[in-house]
Amino acid sequence: MAEESNKKNITRDDASGLDRTLRPQTWEEYIGQTKIKENLRILLTAARERGHAAEHVLLYGPPGLGKTTLANLIAKTLGTNMRITSGPAIERVGDLAAILTNLSPGDVLFIDEIHRLSKSIEEVLYPAMESGVLDIIIGKGPSARTVQLELPPFTMVAATTRISLLSSPLRSRFSGGTFRLEFYSDEEIATILKRSAELLKVTTKDEILEHIAKRCRATPRTANYLLKRCRDLAQLEGSDLNTETVTKTFSLLEIDELGLNQPDRAVLEAIIHKFNGGPVGLNTIAAATGEEPSTIEDVIEPYLIRHGLLERTPRGRIASASAYSHIQLIQ
Repeated sequence: MAEESNKKNITRDDASGLDRTLRPQTWEEYIGQTKIKENLRILLTAARERGHAAEHVLLYGPPGLGKTTLANLIAKTLGTNMRITSGPAIERVGDLAAILTNLSPGDVLFIDEIHRLSKSIEEVLYPAMESGVLDIIIGKGPSARTVQLELPPFTMVAATTRISLLSSPLRSRFSGGTFRLEFYSDEEIATILKRSAELLKVTTKDEILEHIAKRCRATPRTANYLLKRCRDLAQLEGSDLNTETVTKTFSLLEIDELGLNQPDRAVLEAIIHKFNGGPVGLNTIAAATGEEPSTIEDVIEPYLIRHGLLERTPRGRIASASAYSHIQLIQ
């Protein structure tokens, strides 16, 4: 009985879901991406004043920069509902047909990871986006016939981390614009963290938040993750969020001054110590570190390259002088 009582007393942590708690709810709360916000403001305001559904929008960029949040704000600005799905979830033409035919006029359809749609699904999506009709083939062989369904006017907002995997015909259907989300500055991240700290009821100083901001890989999602882990340790130690707590948290998470984690450093150390600084091929680095080549290429390398720690050359990867200095400093 005591165990059942304890279970009943467990409540959902209001801060456990970044999507609901820390996600900006207004354009004013959404920090950064100034040019994208201004372009979207013009597009959405004009469409709303005309009483039309806004044109389709494609958002792309690395994970954690706010694509889903922008989609939510677009729906709120238009005053309509948002239906959410993802590329991998739409496996058959019937799945897409069910989603599209259940939309209400003016709804926003958000498709995350749209680059993972199959080509057959893409072809059905073209006329739906361009002409507002859905072509469904019934039957097979000589007796097959096409049924055309009229769709309510809707706005598609799509997000992808791999825009190069989208076909040209699909990209061209986003007549409202294709927008690339940029990484955030330390100042923008610190502002985001200040709002998050208030929502999480975390007591701290601005300089502590700036300290966290420098290690979050210029990504709001990572910044909020680090803030929450620092909060957890401060709670267990019964203290405010101070320099000592933050430093200890980063040590436990193995995140250094540049925001590099253990896999990042493993790649640099392999190139420097095992291959004399390079050049060395991607598959060789993967074998030496135990990481998948795709993980190194898509997740680890972009950050290392952006900080000038790694170079990609036709002959392979080369560790820079800054990489040597950094690895020697932390060893």
